[in-house]
Amino acid sequence: MYNIRNITEDLIYLGCSDRRLALFESAYPVKDGISYNSYLLKDEKTVLFDTVDKACAEQFYENLEAGLAGRKLDYVIVQHMEPDHCALLSEVVSKYPEVKIVCTVKTVAMIKQFFNFDIDSRAQVVKEGDILNTGSHELQFIMAPMVHWPEVMVTYDKTSKILFSADAFGSFGAINGNLYDDEVNWECDYLSEARRYYTNIVGKYGMQVQMLLKKAAGLDINMICPLHGLIIRKNIGLFVEKYDKWSTYTPEENSVLIAYTSVYGGTESAVNLLAAKLADKGVKNIKMFDVSMTHPSFVLAEAFKYSRSSLVISKSFLDASSKSISAILRTSIGCVVFFENLLSISSAVNFIILINFNKKMDNAQYFCYDIFGYGKYRYNKHGF
Repeated sequence: MYNIRNITEDLIYLGCSDRRLALFESAYPVKDGISYNSYLLKDEKTVLFDTVDKACAEQFYENLEAGLAGRKLDYVIVQHMEPDHCALLSEVVSKYPEVKIVCTVKTVAMIKQFFNFDIDSRAQVVKEGDILNTGSHELQFIMAPMVHWPEVMVTYDKTSKILFSADAFGSFGAINGNLYDDEVNWECDYLSEARRYYTNIVGKYGMQVQMLLKKAAGLDINMICPLHGLIIRKNIGLFVEKYDKWSTYTPEENSVLIAYTSVYGGTESAVNLLAAKLADKGVKNIKMFDVSMTHPSFVLAEAFKYSRSSLVISKSFLDASSKSISAILRTSIGCVVFFENLLSISSAVNFIILINFNKKMDNAQYFCYDIFGYGKYRYNKHGF
């Protein structure tokens, strides 16, 4: 059964949601599911903006057929080549053999690697600032490499003032009837998942996101249509502000995040004491995670939010949680690490290491403090 939604009089939402998926990209928990968004513009020419994941194939084909209502499909705009957005491209070409594929030159190369159909005869390659006239609409293409794949572009409808933003401004979570951010309590109920999506999917590409934001600043945007999550039409300014903070690694809140592991409880006691001392000094809204119980994607999202991040690790737990720990370390701006004394449980902490990363997160210096009074040590890639 098809399920399409009118966004404007000539723009239709064709997307669908997967609520059975446990891990998005086999990596990120999505307890509220995930949406795969696709859009159909019905002007003098018909234009499909991306496809969806194979998990939603049947629903998508029914939606596309209903949306076209007997018309042929003239264009598919491929903004992003991840399989959750392009998986059905070959099938679309088979169903609509006259369709033209609008994409970047890098996308053409990737299509040849992903699929077997003849892309050269169908490709309409575009570059920065090119415009596709579909009748009453002018679609302008804006390159967005590494947000978050190298071939990515976004599309601005100059007529409707809608930005089709690819994976930018996306979020985890299924579409639950309400399609727009102003139909829900977006800041309270959805912003945290938008943050977790950004920090884990796009977070390392801050410089590239900044370049896209500078381009978008010159556009008059009334609506943002991402490939995941709600359509944004009320909180555009707030969302752009958050993206600016996240992409410049600017904290949203002046507080402390403490993430720890503890095998026998010694480290946990230490971090509880640390949190209490911080609270006594006036630090508010302290956040604590036991990383053996909390997926690292949630910890990373909070690390972007808080001005100080502390990672507290039990030495004997390093191997067991190495993936979680390394993932957290890659994004933590400032970390505190405690190692439990394995020889004497009563001596819970041997020393403290303060790790400070620069904003590019490609250089670390380790400052070691022996709490038994043996001195302060500094460690970097050259050693102590």
